[in-house]
Amino acid sequence: MQTTGRQVVVFADTPDDVTVDWSAAGISDVADSRDFTSGQVSAQALHQAGATVFARLGIAVVSAAPDQVTALRSATADRRPVLSVSPELVHHVLPEDVSSYVEGYRDGVADLAGRLVGSGGGGGGAAPAPPFADTPAATWGLQAVQATTSPFTGRGIRVAVLDTGLDLEHPDFAGRAVTAESFVSGVTSAQDGHGHGTHCTGTACGPRVPPAGPRYGVASEAEVFVGKVLSDEGSGDDGGILAGMDWAVSNGCAVLSMSLGADVAEAHPPYSAAGRRALQQGSLVIAAAGNNADRENGDPGFVGAPANSVEIVAVGALDPSLAVTWFSARSLAVPGGEVDVAAPGLDVLSTWPMPTRYNTISGTSMATPHVAGLAALWAEATGRRGYELWATLTQASRRLLEPSVDVGSGLVLAPQEGAGTA
Repeated sequence: MQTTGRQVVVFADTPDDVTVDWSAAGISDVADSRDFTSGQVSAQALHQAGATVFARLGIAVVSAAPDQVTALRSATADRRPVLSVSPELVHHVLPEDVSSYVEGYRDGVADLAGRLVGSGGGGGGAAPAPPFADTPAATWGLQAVQATTSPFTGRGIRVAVLDTGLDLEHPDFAGRAVTAESFVSGVTSAQDGHGHGTHCTGTACGPRVPPAGPRYGVASEAEVFVGKVLSDEGSGDDGGILAGMDWAVSNGCAVLSMSLGADVAEAHPPYSAAGRRALQQGSLVIAAAGNNADRENGDPGFVGAPANSVEIVAVGALDPSLAVTWFSARSLAVPGGEVDVAAPGLDVLSTWPMPTRYNTISGTSMATPHVAGLAALWAEATGRRGYELWATLTQASRRLLEPSVDVGSGLVLAPQEGAGTA
């Protein structure tokens, strides 16, 4: 577990009612998201201030010693107690090294497909192909979630992808409404120098008819908000991630997609508070369950932070046979530690920074933006937000043969004709 030395403080009040006597704790130079345009706390302000308050979330990131934190607890008024103080964690993109293992995994997919459809797989004959595969028209993932037959496009819905940014000059996003901000210290642009964020943004919100190749994006007309919360090296701290979440909620994003995490089994209190307060304001947070499993060697892994918060949707990864992938983390037997839903996460084609343009990679990171895009479709179809939107995704899931500890309610499906009239 990597930490930064700073502390993340969660207050008990409603987000806009946080009042703290910072001076009593010896903390000066306080930045407040309410003082910044569109709620966007700059990365520079975040890292230079003694404390940064994310008003929408009721959370502050504090540069403080342990004795100052103790003083901070007593410096809050009776009506505004401190709920928790946690060390600031460092998070990473998901996947990390998944691609290097995928080729070996493929050899077992056909056999698994055969067993799933009842053809045995052990009789020596050729196993049938998985039920889904990329075609010239659409990726296997879009076919599996039935996005290709949905009349909905996410029009009018704001989707925030909090990741390594986006290739802002990518031709597939030309003419789209894209709002981009960086929350990484020392980086003023949300330009993606890693690739992970561009890939996730493409899956969630790529065009209905790409200039080249098959369709790969779910919510093709959603309004895209890109928050660069991870560096080009693929890592970022709680402060930047929470800043991105606060910004997205402030801007009315109905869906927040977060393909990032830390391999810690305990729920991280700041994300429980952030997820809950986002839900209360109509924003649904969707995060990758994690890739720390090694199922081929008997290790099912566990759901890491922030996905292991009760108030955040945790997404597991499926292969083209709709079986859980070998790397996808399993539920923990603690509140919030469960996988909630699953989506395509193996060999997923999507956008990549130019000149590569497209790339195929794997991970629960790739499953998460599928669900985020589907959430945008359901938000458009039904008008539902927050808790109701979460319930809709669960109810709209296709039950699978896999255990619920691995896939939750199953494969999330896109709304079809008439879904908004029920």
